[in-house]
Amino acid sequence: MTKTVLVSGASGFIGSHVAARLAEQGYRVRAMTRRPRDYRGAGEPVEADVSDPGSLAAAFAGVDVAYYLVHSLGSGDFEQRDAGAARNFAEAAAAARVERIIYLGGLGADGDALSPHLRSRREVEQILQSGPVPVTVLRAAVVIGHGGISWEMTRQLAHRLPLMVTPRWVRTRTQPIALADAVRYLTGVLEPVEARGQTYEIGGPEVLRYLDMLQRVARIEGRRLPNVTVPLLTPRLSSAWLRFVTDVDSATARNLIDSMTNEVVVHDNAITRVVPGDPVGYDDAVRQALADRQRAAHDDRTRVPR
Repeated sequence: MTKTVLVSGASGFIGSHVAARLAEQGYRVRAMTRRPRDYRGAGEPVEADVSDPGSLAAAFAGVDVAYYLVHSLGSGDFEQRDAGAARNFAEAAAAARVERIIYLGGLGADGDALSPHLRSRREVEQILQSGPVPVTVLRAAVVIGHGGISWEMTRQLAHRLPLMVTPRWVRTRTQPIALADAVRYLTGVLEPVEARGQTYEIGGPEVLRYLDMLQRVARIEGRRLPNVTVPLLTPRLSSAWLRFVTDVDSATARNLIDSMTNEVVVHDNAITRVVPGDPVGYDDAVRQALADRQRAAHDDRTRVPR
């Protein structure tokens, strides 16, 4: 019997691609969105908001598996908002007797002093797991793909700056993952019984410093990006500077930069036994993201107004 799958955040960066992949695979996709009339993605749009528990019952009716792919990084009180939203989602899933929740969280060692962003991702994970519905957790670092906030910040910095004056955090190690691989893993854990209730770390084939990521994007675009490290450039000053250099709003930039002081790398590759396949390398992921951006810009220019 074909499963009915609820995708929260179906209008977002990751959720839109997950919904599209699941629809291609023949699942009945229910796309959760606050504005169903504006939804143009895959699946059947259903109006619901994770911050409004009263709106969730109808969205969950008849659902077999639910994806939790939302967060409120751009708000000052995102930790409280995300905790409340996760609690609402877990309770609605339990009431609907959903088979499984699949959640995309963040990499980072539990023993580290995690940033507020990563600490919130881990708290959401724990809230979802506290209910009776089994949760499959995937933890990732930066997802490289057109439309992703972290990637867009990286692209704009590499594209616009003649010289990088950087703080110490640009030398922190991370393990970026291509959008295609993140979606492949997220959809690949839906069916396997052994994935129920498990936590997996996902990443690309390379561990890089943020500085390496920036300089390689510049090189792919045919530019050089010299770097001068300034140890006293704090995360707060960095986020204020980003407001003038990129289109990322200051609250989101600050929360992301705070997380860049934490090393986020894969220590356990158990996911490859459940969802086998070679992950895409960083340079190829960047080229794909740049190509998707050009394609989207062309579509916007040629779209006929309705």
